[in-house]
Amino acid sequence: MPASTSAPADTAARLSVPVQGMSCVRCAARIEERLADLDGVESAAVTFADERARVSYDPDRVGGDAIVAAIERAGYSVPPTTLRLRIGGMTCAACAGRVERALRHSPGVISAQVNPSSELATAAVVPGVATDAALIAAVETAGYRAELAPSAAAEQRAAERADRRRDRREGLLLLASAACTAPLMAPMVLAPLGVSASLPGWLQLVLAALVQFVAGGRFYRSAWAALRDRSANMDVLVTIGTSAAFALSLVHLQRGGHLYFESAAAIITFVRLGKWLEARAKRSTTGAIRALMALRPDTARVRRGDREVEVAPETVSRGEIVLVRPGERIPVDGVICAGESTVDESLLTGESLPVSKTRDDAVTAGTINGDGGLEIEATEVGDESTLARIVALIQDAQTSKAPVQQTVDRVSAIFVPTIIGIAALTLVGWWLAGVAVDTALLRAVAVLVIACPCALGLATPAALMVGTGIAARAGILIKDAQALERTRDIDVVVFDKTGTLSQGRPEVTATLAEDPDAVLALAAAAQRSSEHPLAEAIRRAASERDLGHEVAAATSFQALPGRGIVAQVDGQEVVIGSERLMRERGVGLDAYAESAAEQRAAGMSVMWVSRERALLGVIAVGDRLRESAAEAVARLAQAGIRAAILTGDHHAVAERVADQLGVNEVFAERLPEDKADAIAAMRRGGDIVAMVGDGVNDAPALAAADVSFAMGSGTDVAMQTASVTLMRPDPTLVADAIAISRATRRTVSQNLAWAFAYNCVGIPLAALGLLTPMVAGAAMALSSVSVVTNALLLRLRLPDR
Repeated sequence: MPASTSAPADTAARLSVPVQGMSCVRCAARIEERLADLDGVESAAVTFADERARVSYDPDRVGGDAIVAAIERAGYSVPPTTLRLRIGGMTCAACAGRVERALRHSPGVISAQVNPSSELATAAVVPGVATDAALIAAVETAGYRAELAPSAAAEQRAAERADRRRDRREGLLLLASAACTAPLMAPMVLAPLGVSASLPGWLQLVLAALVQFVAGGRFYRSAWAALRDRSANMDVLVTIGTSAAFALSLVHLQRGGHLYFESAAAIITFVRLGKWLEARAKRSTTGAIRALMALRPDTARVRRGDREVEVAPETVSRGEIVLVRPGERIPVDGVICAGESTVDESLLTGESLPVSKTRDDAVTAGTINGDGGLEIEATEVGDESTLARIVALIQDAQTSKAPVQQTVDRVSAIFVPTIIGIAALTLVGWWLAGVAVDTALLRAVAVLVIACPCALGLATPAALMVGTGIAARAGILIKDAQALERTRDIDVVVFDKTGTLSQGRPEVTATLAEDPDAVLALAAAAQRSSEHPLAEAIRRAASERDLGHEVAAATSFQALPGRGIVAQVDGQEVVIGSERLMRERGVGLDAYAESAAEQRAAGMSVMWVSRERALLGVIAVGDRLRESAAEAVARLAQAGIRAAILTGDHHAVAERVADQLGVNEVFAERLPEDKADAIAAMRRGGDIVAMVGDGVNDAPALAAADVSFAMGSGTDVAMQTASVTLMRPDPTLVADAIAISRATRRTVSQNLAWAFAYNCVGIPLAALGLLTPMVAGAAMALSSVSVVTNALLLRLRLPDR
């Protein structure tokens, strides 16, 4: 039924979603037509200017998912947004799997990932279809608690308060549980010494009941929630096992016989001890995030009118002037408008030396001002600041899943039902073998208790959290777990030259012309609108010689990527660029061909300058290599990785740089699209290829590579598009990232090997009656703690740089 042209009813639901892929107003009209054909849509308006579709519809006849599907059938897409939830009540990897399933089955959810270590869920959702309230309700229906993850600063404060409260509560319950369990275990411990310390049965019952139903209440609640959701987790195993031992003891207390209250109580106490140690260890894995979030000060000093007032940093508005005294942390991202100082950026970029800052220089929230007072105009505040975006990026990386984790998740999903089946077979098998029922039951309980899905579930995320945290401290931001895992397999690292291996600040070394000053002034005027580093070098050289006033600014400007520029200066066409561009324009080059060749042989970049198709001269520009470039190439070679140079510069320049660095593979004079083709060709040859560039000019090559490294200071483009962002322009960070990736993957393998070996050895021993339930409980608790501890040891395996 076509959409009504009348105004929508007040009871109609309204949906506003972004639309990608529109190229003209006809696209918008096409989407409107498709939406109008949906039964239940009352009105649809698609605006090409802001790329949004606004739909009024009857929710009883059509849903938001059908509206999105209609837009996609029309050939366009609705980009997802991300919702982050903090999850409460999870106890193991199986819990995380249940929360993921609950989220994925919610309307409008494209994907969902839950990290049991950080207790964070990240869901990619269709905007307007999936709401935070709906996702929270889905998680609560599955038996857990959920709330929107707050902003970084608020989250830090809330998390620290919650951690302190939880530590106190869990610590007190653990002490109480141990106090009740100790008298129950005393007879077993003292008996070999000839001391009888047996307690009356009723007193054992009271102590065991306190442990079972007070200290062990969390296991019952979690188990019930899992069973109600038709699934199972570790708490189901603990609950069944301890309840069986407790019930058997109750029967023997009435009929007479051996009591096993100490087994049930000891299992719960040991498991609680393991959980307490595991929680403390897991918090250490998120230390990098907590350290980053703690960087921002609690207050900012802002000039408002004639007064200076102290306010919370998140309340500072763009454009306000923030005053920073010597030694204080800078509270917001901004630009210095008065004063000069040095700024310690080490905790953000890993750069150990303070950086000089003066008027018009950018500064970042969380860095430490040196010995000069600064006045800063706020540009990015709150969650838009660089610090907040870095924290969000690290959290996303830690929440994402490595490919190996998908296999572990499939194993974990069937792990608990399998263990319950093995326990049942153990019980029946020993009973059929003629063993007493209570003995058979205790051996089945040992099987239930020793099995540990937690160790499997924590093996990968714990290592990933530590690895990404170590990388962040070194100034390396890894986008997700897939990027971290892929980085270890790199065969060849391809470097862009300018701004990556070189300083990125070229200088004019020679101007070859009849009138050098006139040519330099003309080139500066023509390139006044260019942001290219070579254009900046020419403008800087003209300014130093005070030539800026000699020629009027260009009235039009066109950049030709990989070739040069064309501009109109004083009504005449000025072309500046490569030899190739000049030949395309029919400009003769013979007059300076020999001189240009000499400059290229010396490693200079050569730019030809013509006016009205007449050659005026040549400008030679040189760019110094970074001090760490040679070390970066050498470290890659030591790791068995080849290095290559991919640049738009002339062959002679690229070859000279390659000779200085010891690089054997050089691809020169490549346009942006040619760079992508070169990367694709290397991949077709079977290599895993990494591309290192500035994240903007090298975008096609970065997109074509298996792993992309954005060199720079964490700009929006770099952090959103690159697999890995290097927070300071140091090429040795590429080798550091590869080392971290390889060490993290080794730790993941060790953890998984330990977790699988533990279960493969422990479960048969328990089934054969070689482990008591108490020993099984202690071993199970130890397994999870050992996995997290091994992940934390990554800090010792990777030397600080």
